[in-house]
Amino acid sequence: MTSFVGRESEVAAGRRLLSESRLVTLTGIGGVGKTRLALRIAQESRRVFDDGVWLIELGELGDPVLLADSVAAVLGLREVSSRPPLDLLVDYCAGRNLMLVLDNCEHLVEAVAELTEALLRASPGLRILATSREQLAISGEVALRVPPLAVPDPDRLPTQDGMSRYPAMTLFVERAGAALPGFGLTDENTLVVARICHRLDGLPLPIELAAARLRAMSAQQILQRLTDRYRLLTIGHRGAPPRQQTLRMCVDWSHELCTDQERELWARLSVFAGGFELDAAEGVCAGDLEPEDVLDVVAALVDKSILIREDHGDVVRYRLLETLRDYGLEKLEGNGDLDALRRRHRDWYELLVLRAEAQWIGPRQMQWIRRLDREQANVRDALDYCLSRPGEAESALRIAEAMYLFWLARGLLGEGRRWLDRALAAQGGQPTAARVAALCAGGVLAVMQGDVATGIALTGEARAAAAAVGGEERTALARSASGHVAIFAGDLPLAVRDLEEAVRALGVTGNPLRRVAALLGLALASGLRGDSQRALACHEEILAITEARGESVYRAYSLCALGLAVGQQGDPVRATALLEEGLRLTRLVDDPLTCASCLEALAWVAAERHDCERAAILMGAADSVGEESGIKLVIIPSLVGYQKRRRKQARAVLGSGAFDAAMARGRDLGLADAVAFALDEYAPSQAPLPPSVLTKRERQVADLVAQGLTNRAIAEQLGIAHRTAQGHVEHVLAKLGFTTRAQIAAWVAAGATGPDPGRSPGAGEG
Repeated sequence: MTSFVGRESEVAAGRRLLSESRLVTLTGIGGVGKTRLALRIAQESRRVFDDGVWLIELGELGDPVLLADSVAAVLGLREVSSRPPLDLLVDYCAGRNLMLVLDNCEHLVEAVAELTEALLRASPGLRILATSREQLAISGEVALRVPPLAVPDPDRLPTQDGMSRYPAMTLFVERAGAALPGFGLTDENTLVVARICHRLDGLPLPIELAAARLRAMSAQQILQRLTDRYRLLTIGHRGAPPRQQTLRMCVDWSHELCTDQERELWARLSVFAGGFELDAAEGVCAGDLEPEDVLDVVAALVDKSILIREDHGDVVRYRLLETLRDYGLEKLEGNGDLDALRRRHRDWYELLVLRAEAQWIGPRQMQWIRRLDREQANVRDALDYCLSRPGEAESALRIAEAMYLFWLARGLLGEGRRWLDRALAAQGGQPTAARVAALCAGGVLAVMQGDVATGIALTGEARAAAAAVGGEERTALARSASGHVAIFAGDLPLAVRDLEEAVRALGVTGNPLRRVAALLGLALASGLRGDSQRALACHEEILAITEARGESVYRAYSLCALGLAVGQQGDPVRATALLEEGLRLTRLVDDPLTCASCLEALAWVAAERHDCERAAILMGAADSVGEESGIKLVIIPSLVGYQKRRRKQARAVLGSGAFDAAMARGRDLGLADAVAFALDEYAPSQAPLPPSVLTKRERQVADLVAQGLTNRAIAEQLGIAHRTAQGHVEHVLAKLGFTTRAQIAAWVAAGATGPDPGRSPGAGEG
């Protein structure tokens, strides 16, 4: 009775699997749309089956003994004899070419598995398409997981035209139009609708229930009330099965199908935010279970579509949809276990980040960075727990200070400062080792964002706290942070004195992380003062320590600073080699701060070598990468003047128009293409697509992209709105199968000259 939205790839996959296998089971959580998908696959497959496609709805069948009778009744088999209904079915199906659609099998899964196996063995012309929250687990079964509908990221919304790529948005708008005729997406409500669909995990059932609420509420009111989604989403369709007439009833149905162990672990696992890995589940949620039993129950919850299994390279992660997580948290709170589980969760993640810090200068650094990437939501939850409970601020300080290295490597300076500031305020000022370290981290992050006064204040407090706590390493740490701050404050003599003392003291303590950080500061301060011999000696020691231990982050920092110093001394060839090596490491680490610094330094070297167009492109790229990360790129006073001279030089050589155009090309490259351009690397060759794949307007837009114009400049050139130009660029990317503007530029060039379409345009191209 309502339209079918999206699922083109799933329909195609289902039909393909049915052509290859005799039993296909669509699996997924309740409300994800398994039944609607099965009906569409069945409808599009009817002509293949001479004896028809038959739908057997099992959702309301409670007694497994009656399963064969129910199937026989749908097929119209009536016999007064005492023959078992299974025999009737076997006889009927044996010589026929037909398909059975067994819908909602999860509560009868064992009985359905037995029936299905018996029928398939006896009936070579039979195909079965089943829907279930878990697989039937019999020989020959192929499962197709039905995912939620795609939703846009509310923080990175596409244009109105681009919304058609998101079936969740289309579904909401269509069902909203039925509830409130005339409803459509506007500039005012698009973000609200996107947030509703995002909060509802892209699940069709709750999206339809939410859209129905528009009869009485605005979209904004619906969003505000989704904090209690189970109370809000209670209006369904009378024709729907009872378990799907409200969101709660749908999830209750899944809960009832679980064993006691599965229900208990579901509730406990809801303490995780953004997913978890098996070691975390064992460490936080095991309770009375042995570790191997936790794995078994987790696997059972995956089988029942409660947990989503996600592959991250060689790591498997599990996730509860937010709808199911809210349900689990409600159960956890109801049985009084929530606070205890949140404390265990906090303790486990505190130990995790402390281990990451301890092993940072070592061969597992990249593994730790990737792990912390995956665990950001859980770390934030752990910090929130500490800061919302009296007496837990010391733990918050330890977590935040340990995360400082990750925040720095990822360019998340603002986030790091916010957590450190909150933890320091909550702790109240008592001198402790954790407070000293947090003050040092906060001071360095502050000056890196240009807030020198705060950096000086925090490191001054750190030195006083270190003196009160005592211990040579803590004193050295405070001196090191004070020296780093002095560099950004422009007091290089003070920086050298503090960092020299820190390096001396840290040579005794044997902490490689603290020593490398102090050496890096001393190298930078010495180089800026013109003491190249000392700077070189510091960099050599840093590289010796980091290379021997397989470390990447500080090695990249050191190579960037060393390349900058060598370039200022008039050796552009060696400077370029050092900076490019540093840039390769920043790409490995995905460090936008050091990447932007290397791009800027390479721009200065290019200007020194009179390649001013390349210099301007790199300058634009460096600005863009820095701005996207919220970083003010050059804030060390002695380098600001150097940057201004190099940019003035490039502008004078190129002329203002050409300089600005080259800068714009650099800004539009994006991080990946900017690095590829800087390193003269190109994507693998692929056959150029014909120009006919684009409309005339899209071809115009592609040509302007190739000329280096921004979306705003394209809009002005063509006399169209900025958002319209953005939409055209998105369409061009989608049609050509590209992800970057540089690929469009290379594709345009390929039409005339034939180079690789994946190639990033070099200086002077396109």
